[in-house]
Amino acid sequence: MNAVKRGLVAAGLVAGALLVSACGGDSHDGTGHGSSASRSASPAPDAGFNDADVAFAQMMIPHHEQALEMAELADGRAADPEVVELAGRIERAQDPEITTMKDWLKSWKQPTSAASMPGTDHGSGHGSGHGSGHGSGHGGGGMMSTSEMAELKGLKGAAFDRAFAEMMIEHHDGAIAMAEDERRVGENADARKLAAAVVRGQSAEVEQLRDLLDRL
Repeated sequence: MNAVKRGLVAAGLVAGALLVSACGGDSHDGTGHGSSASRSASPAPDAGFNDADVAFAQMMIPHHEQALEMAELADGRAADPEVVELAGRIERAQDPEITTMKDWLKSWKQPTSAASMPGTDHGSGHGSGHGSGHGSGHGGGGMMSTSEMAELKGLKGAAFDRAFAEMMIEHHDGAIAMAEDERRVGENADARKLAAAVVRGQSAEVEQLRDLLDRL
């Protein structure tokens, strides 16, 4: 009986050691962190961001705000129904995007505007030099100057429609360039997804605006 008891005790100790070893193997990967299996079951950490993500949001917010200002001018001034429809679409798309980007910056504990950004100093002499009536005096990123915005506000009918289309093409081109930069060097997945949507949506609108100009 004693030999039997000793055998049972020994078997129990071996089983216990194996159990402890198995549990330790499931819980640690040698670095003090859980194994890949246990980590995958845990909630994912908040997505990271880099300076490019911050700059993208800080620059795109005022860019979108000016696009909304331009779109709002169409009410009571535009003559072409397509211009009115497009202006409404711009408002519906870009207004919520402004809110989203402000929320990102708040969650990242970053200011909603940068101290010095291309395009925010309207008419600062950094124009693109196209030589057209709407391309020679505005800041970077396709932003319109104060005088160009005043000019657009003073137009009505077909003259407004043409100026709106010309300015919005240039404005969209600036947004597309900024969004492409974000897609290339940004880190935050949500910011890169919004950038892709800007490129896709505004590229389509640029094509529509060019077709509109051809028939005006």
